[in-house]
Amino acid sequence: MDTLSGLAREVTAGQSNRMESTHGMEAASGSTRNGPHRAIDLIQPQMAQVEATLLNLPDLQPVELRQAVEAIVKSGGKRIRPTVTLLVAGLLNNLHNERIIHLASAVEMLHTATLVHDDLIDGSLMRRGASTLNARWTPAATVLTGDYLFATAASLAAQTNSVRVMSIFAETLSVIVAGELQQQFTDWAKRSTRDDYYRRIYAKTASMFVLATTAAGVLSNADEAQMAALLDYGRDLGMAFQIMDDILDFTGEQAAVGKPVGSDLRRGLITLPTICYIESHERDAQIECALRGECDPQTYDALVQHIRTSGAVETALAEAQKIAASAKRALADFPDNAYRATLVELVDYTVQRNK
Repeated sequence: MDTLSGLAREVTAGQSNRMESTHGMEAASGSTRNGPHRAIDLIQPQMAQVEATLLNLPDLQPVELRQAVEAIVKSGGKRIRPTVTLLVAGLLNNLHNERIIHLASAVEMLHTATLVHDDLIDGSLMRRGASTLNARWTPAATVLTGDYLFATAASLAAQTNSVRVMSIFAETLSVIVAGELQQQFTDWAKRSTRDDYYRRIYAKTASMFVLATTAAGVLSNADEAQMAALLDYGRDLGMAFQIMDDILDFTGEQAAVGKPVGSDLRRGLITLPTICYIESHERDAQIECALRGECDPQTYDALVQHIRTSGAVETALAEAQKIAASAKRALADFPDNAYRATLVELVDYTVQRNK
């Protein structure tokens, strides 16, 4: 097994640096460089504070462990969840509030922790083009690292000094873990239903977007009608985001998505494009072995290609767009300002992205 410092160097080299993360936020706003609603312009100082907070880790020993944890945190990609948190605070005229920085940092750290555990549970060896901790460490070391990140996220959430925020945070963590446990014990027939799929992606992804929007609402003194709307926006944005991830698993190129095309299906994970295919190809003999996770590589290759060309992807995309439209409607009664416009543009980016 390679050293921890070796892993830290590899992860750092293989992941997006901070400049690429900033570029991702620029793309998320959906505007030109001179446009009035670019997320990076609206929240740049606060996002810099979030980045600094995420790296302000305790003095972990040995030093190789600290380097590896720092590398994981720096690999965070587009930072969409803290971006949403900060934009909601701006929407409600509460952006210049230190507690919002702690919340945005907590949301991103929670997301990072879930990725570490997900990679172990799924047996994933690659993420965003680089080796995962699971590929290089023992299961025990990987689990403990994820646990450390969960604890750090909770500590950041506690610094908001809000019992209601901590309650939302704890509930979110419970939903995430319960969703993963339920997935482990769900039989293959049920995994191919839409109800099970939407339950899974709410637990896995949308719940964290709901945390970002509603906890920011709490810290910004949103009224209950606004809280309900923020919940709807976060839920629908998160659901559309995950559906697009699942679509890109079939349509994206490996270099762009950082994993083999159709990798979810190959691991026995049934997502919306596959469900849409099943609905119109019930007699396909390849489906049952895929649902059971028992196909040979050639059969998976053929099935992935069938799904890509069947119209199932287009059906799933139409569903993502419908949910995205619902997310935008949830913002209708909020002040018509640059923050609302950027939150709307973020929804459009979510269903238009290619990675």
